[in-house]
Amino acid sequence: MTGIKRIWGTLDPFFEGGPVLGRTVANVGFLDALLRADPFDEYHFFLPDRRALDPLRQHLERTAPGLLEGERVRLMLREALPGRLADTDYHCFHLSDCITSQPFLSRMRNQLSERIFPVTGPIHSLSYAGYPKAFLQHLWPGATRRDAIVCTSAAGRRAVEGFFRQLRAGFGLAAATHPGPRLERIPLAVDADAYAPAGEREDGPTRILVFGRISHHSKMDLVPLVRALHRLVQDGLDPHAVELVLAGWAEQETHVLDTLTHLAANAGIPMSVVLRPGEARKRELFQKADVFVSIADNPQETFGITLVEAGAFGLPVVASDYDGYRDIVAHGETGLLVPTMGPAETPDVDLTAPLNFDNHYHLSLAQATAVDIPALAEALGRLIRNPELRAAMGAAGRDRVRRLFHWPVVIGQYTALWDALWEEPVEAGPLRDLAHPLAPEYGRIFGHYPARTLDDPVKLTVGRTGEAFYRNRDFPNLYAGLKDAIDPEAVRRLAFFARNPVDSATLIRKVSDVAPHLNVTQIKNHILWALKQDILQTTE
Repeated sequence: MTGIKRIWGTLDPFFEGGPVLGRTVANVGFLDALLRADPFDEYHFFLPDRRALDPLRQHLERTAPGLLEGERVRLMLREALPGRLADTDYHCFHLSDCITSQPFLSRMRNQLSERIFPVTGPIHSLSYAGYPKAFLQHLWPGATRRDAIVCTSAAGRRAVEGFFRQLRAGFGLAAATHPGPRLERIPLAVDADAYAPAGEREDGPTRILVFGRISHHSKMDLVPLVRALHRLVQDGLDPHAVELVLAGWAEQETHVLDTLTHLAANAGIPMSVVLRPGEARKRELFQKADVFVSIADNPQETFGITLVEAGAFGLPVVASDYDGYRDIVAHGETGLLVPTMGPAETPDVDLTAPLNFDNHYHLSLAQATAVDIPALAEALGRLIRNPELRAAMGAAGRDRVRRLFHWPVVIGQYTALWDALWEEPVEAGPLRDLAHPLAPEYGRIFGHYPARTLDDPVKLTVGRTGEAFYRNRDFPNLYAGLKDAIDPEAVRRLAFFARNPVDSATLIRKVSDVAPHLNVTQIKNHILWALKQDILQTTE
C-alpha cells in the first residue's frame, strides 16, 4: 500500500448532544484523541443530515481547527457515500457503534470499493432485547476477516460470543459459511493528562463519591451501598467520619433519591446529592473525594468509564466484581472488588423482555443480581480507616490508567488493529454482488406496486418540459435529498437523445457513452425521474 493516501472514514459524528452517558463521553473522547494523534492523511465523515453535521463542525472548529481549514477533515452528507467509495481508496472505516449499520456498510464496500478495506465498530451496552436482530446482521457470508467488532472488555466479548452462538444455533448457521466479523478487545479510555489529583486534602470525613446515572433500573441500585455503610456504623464507625456524595444524572421521578436520602438519614450518615454537574464541578467532586464507589448490578454496563476517570484522579476504587469492572480494577492494588451473585438462567425475563420496555426487564435482571453487602462493608471499612492504603491504591490506579486506559495508548491500539486487518487475505470477487438478506430488495419486493416497470421494450420521447429544459427555458424541481443522486447534465442528455422516439435500452446505452460515471441502475433512475418531471414521456 506504499504511496496510497491513508484515509479514515466514518458514518457517525461521534460528537452528539443529549444526556451525558458513558457512551457519549467515550465517543467524543475517541474522536478528539484520534484527531490529536493524527495518524491519517484525511478524515471523512458521512453524516445523515445537517442536524448532525453542523454541531460536529462547531465542535471541530474548537478542537481541530487546523484539520478543518486544511481540508483534511471533510464533512459530507450520506448521499455522497456511494460515489466516494467507488473513487476513493480508504484505509478503514470506523463507526461509533457496531449495532446499527456496520454490516450494511461492509456490503456497500464489497460492491463499490476497489479495495476491501477494514470496517470496525465498538460495543457499548449490549443487553437490549432487540440486539439479537442487530447481531444477526453481522452473520452473513459477506463479512470478512478485515471486519471487526471492537469489544471494550473481556466480559463484553464473551457476551457478543454468546449472541453469535445463540443465533447460529437458532438459525442453523455454520461458522464456516457465516463467520461474522472478528472480535478484538480494545478498552475505552480517558485523557489522563486532563485529570489530576488535588494534592493534600484538608482533614475531615472520608468522602465517598458515586458518579454516574443514579438509576436503579439502568445503572446500579445504591441501596446496598447505604446498607453497607449502616453496617459499619452499627459496628462502631462514627457516622460523621464519612460523607456520601451522589453525583450525576437522576431519573425524573424522585422516589429513588427519596429512598436513599431516608435510608442515609436513618443511619445517621451525611449524604449530599449533586445533579447534572458540569465539567468544572465534576473535577471538583473527584478531587475532593477520598474513595470512588461503583456497584454496578445491571447488564447495561459493559465497561465502566467512570472507574477509569476515578483512577486518573488518583482515587482508590471500590467496585462490584461485575462485567468490565474487573478489567479496570486490579483487586488489592488499585482498589477492591466486591463479590456479586446472579442467576445462571432467566427464563421469565427471556420470555417477556421482547414484549416490554427496556427499563422493565433491566430492573428485573438488576434486582436478581446481588452485591455482597458484608463484603462491601468490609472493603469500605478498610479504606475509610486507612488513609495510607487509600493513597497507595490511588497512586497505583493512576499509574494503571496511564499504562492501559490513556487515550494515546488506546488510539495506538486502534491504528495497529486497522493496519493488521489489511494482512487478512480476502477474495473480493465472490463478495461483489452478494446481497445482505436483512437489507430489503425494494424493487423485487415492491416492483408489482406500479402498473408497469421500466424494461427494454419501453419507447420514450422527450416531454414538453424536457423540450424546454435542454434549451435552458425550464428548470425541473430537484429536491435537496436528490442533489447527489440526480445529475442534471445527464438528464439534459436524456432529453436530447429522446428528441425522436427511442427504446429504453438504446437510450441507456447512449447516456452511458457520454456519462460513464453513471452505472445502468443509476441511468434507469434518471429515466424514471425524468418521466416523473415530464422531461420524458412514453410513446405508448
